Amino acid sequence: MNQDYIVPDNWSIIEEGFDVERVKSSESLFSIGNGAMGQRANFEEDYSADTFQGSYIAGIYYPDKTKVGWWKNGYPEYFAKVLNAPNWIGIGITVNGENLDLNRCKEVNHFRRELNMKEGWYNRSFEAVLQNGTAIAVNVTRFLSLVDDELGTIKYEITPLKGAAQITFNPYIDAGVTNEDTNWEEKFWQPVNVQHSGNAAYVTARTHKTHFDVATYMHNSIQLSGNTLHISPTTVNAGTDKVQFMYDVEAAQGQTATIIKLGGYTVSLNHDANNLVDAAKEVINTAHAKGYAALLNEQREAWAKIWEMADITIDGDVKAQQGIRFNIFQLNQTYLGKDPRLNIGPKGFTGEKYGGSTYWDTEAYCIPFYMATKDQQVARNLLTYRYEHLEKAIENAQKLGFTNGAALYPMVTMNGEECHNEWEITFEEIHRNGAIAFAIYNYHRFTGNYSYIPEKGLEVLIGIARFWQQRANLSSDKNQYMILGVTGPNEYENNINNNFYTNYIAKWCIEYTIAQIAKVKTDYTADYNRIMAKVNLNDAELQQWEKVASNMYFPYSEKHGVYLQQDGFLDKELIPVSELDRSQRPINQKWSWDKILRSPYIKQADVLQGFYFFEDHFTKEQLEKHFDFYEPLTVHESSLSPCVHSIQAAVLGRMEQAYTFYLRTSRLDLDDYNKEVEEGLHITSMAGTWMSIVEGFGGMRVKDDTLHFEPKIPKQWEGYSFKINFRNQILKVAVHAAATKFTLEGDKELTVFVNGKPVRVEPNALVTV
Repeated sequence: MNQDYIVPDNWSIIEEGFDVERVKSSESLFSIGNGAMGQRANFEEDYSADTFQGSYIAGIYYPDKTKVGWWKNGYPEYFAKVLNAPNWIGIGITVNGENLDLNRCKEVNHFRRELNMKEGWYNRSFEAVLQNGTAIAVNVTRFLSLVDDELGTIKYEITPLKGAAQITFNPYIDAGVTNEDTNWEEKFWQPVNVQHSGNAAYVTARTHKTHFDVATYMHNSIQLSGNTLHISPTTVNAGTDKVQFMYDVEAAQGQTATIIKLGGYTVSLNHDANNLVDAAKEVINTAHAKGYAALLNEQREAWAKIWEMADITIDGDVKAQQGIRFNIFQLNQTYLGKDPRLNIGPKGFTGEKYGGSTYWDTEAYCIPFYMATKDQQVARNLLTYRYEHLEKAIENAQKLGFTNGAALYPMVTMNGEECHNEWEITFEEIHRNGAIAFAIYNYHRFTGNYSYIPEKGLEVLIGIARFWQQRANLSSDKNQYMILGVTGPNEYENNINNNFYTNYIAKWCIEYTIAQIAKVKTDYTADYNRIMAKVNLNDAELQQWEKVASNMYFPYSEKHGVYLQQDGFLDKELIPVSELDRSQRPINQKWSWDKILRSPYIKQADVLQGFYFFEDHFTKEQLEKHFDFYEPLTVHESSLSPCVHSIQAAVLGRMEQAYTFYLRTSRLDLDDYNKEVEEGLHITSMAGTWMSIVEGFGGMRVKDDTLHFEPKIPKQWEGYSFKINFRNQILKVAVHAAATKFTLEGDKELTVFVNGKPVRVEPNALVTV
């Protein structure tokens, strides 16, 4: 059974009723972020039951030494960990001498949380009866500013319900934090400096090994019945890594006592390490001068701007609408494209699994979302991130025995070095290299901007092509090139030979690179000469590449008329997933790894991932054959799986199946399909949800520099709409069963194709097809 406690709502994520069993899941679901920092929805006050405390800062990580039973040559030295950052949200609360702890209260009533996605704030409210019989109402609102991404704000209100109460606020900042996820139980932070003055405090700490400096700060103001009390803390407790203030307030029955706490981080990525406290003071002064109401209003306006472009509307299906907005919201909380040094971790700011590092998910799933909903510079920044890591990718390949500038991009990275510590992924899941090349092609196809390739992209492509040429070997038996000992996108198969997707993308990468070399040679001579002098590429090497690409081996079954996922796939017992007992699912939590490896079950789209990327290389009949063969064997236990299958089911006109997969991808976390949401959200697959609507139901493709649509609509919906920023023209598409409507912002007309027929869209005029 999936969880089902989130109240369906078009614009908010809502939980009603307090349940200790749900706390960790809700901490993930109600997470907030602003691209520079983020945090799980931990309670501000003390909480003694099971919780997963987590605050995170973009780009701040620690190289946790690799822990394996048996060291193998070529292993990465460390596994990068996104760090649990110092806690700035903490506010201890005592009422009439009794500590507020929802796990210890006599009663908790009217408990409600809301994550308002339209305006970008998180609210929690409840009534509680403490052990000493005091009854209070609590209302807390928190947000992380998009306008000043070093600032977070909390407004914490307490109202005594029966008689007057002595309320003590104990706000604190604490750098004595540990990670949930560590290899050696190491402490990651070293306190440097603690200072406080008036109502503000600062704890500066440095990460071990990586030496990032972070000042965590707070500023508090106290109100009674909405009027500011000009008071200082009655007590200050300052240790080596923590500062706590104490404020006492007398509140009559029905009178509200409030603390407004400003907090956040200034970091040495963005400031001189010696000036972090001064930078924090500036943030406080600016925010304090504006006041809480103005800060919240700024937040609403900043989110309104994002939604203006990124929103997808769905009429007649609240759960589907809530799902897509939740996904779009979390993607924007995680990455806004302002800083080319940053990338998109699979858990964003919601948990620690996967180390918070960059995976191939960015290139395969996220770039299309950012290209279409932001300025194209944002996607270019994501491509540049990989260019900046090219030297490290060459080093990574060298460690595995490759030469001559061959580049193997890491499966997992923070700084370009590989830091994944499972051999079957690190050494074998090499298809990630292909996604990085595909993203360069995809960027040019969508934006029409070729300049990235001569400036930076071609060097990346050459390094990748060199890797593929060296990684393939000639089979003396078949006289064809093979790629042996790999793990494909289906990670439930390790150390297999000739994974179709890997071989296909390797062949494509080489051919695409050769074509780009020729184009740059003709059209960008100065860039061509500069690059060739740098990479030392000659005709003999190019001929070797061509030999490999033109003679690549692909396992194929004449009997089934399909490409095989890998050599020997038909030797498995091909029992469809539908015949598996429900009690055996998910198999990754119920079966031994040995049993999984021998099974035919596919974790995520593998052969079908190739059919998704290279759709125009295959006929619809071929897609149908492969879909019918592989989907029944797919357990969809990767978050990246349902979106690809939803898009392909839509292409095949199987709308019921496409809709089911869409719901699964859009509500993967809200309904906790994989029983793991308490560890954090699946941020990168959320971009796949966007693709399920735009590319799946909307049928959007770019062919020959032109937008094409084949709109379809699930019968559960009355209509849906989305916007695309296509080459700096904003096109809005609204689909209904009877017609599709287009509107265009700007001053130039645009011709699009709908079901193969050209349609001219004039600026600021409605066109109905």
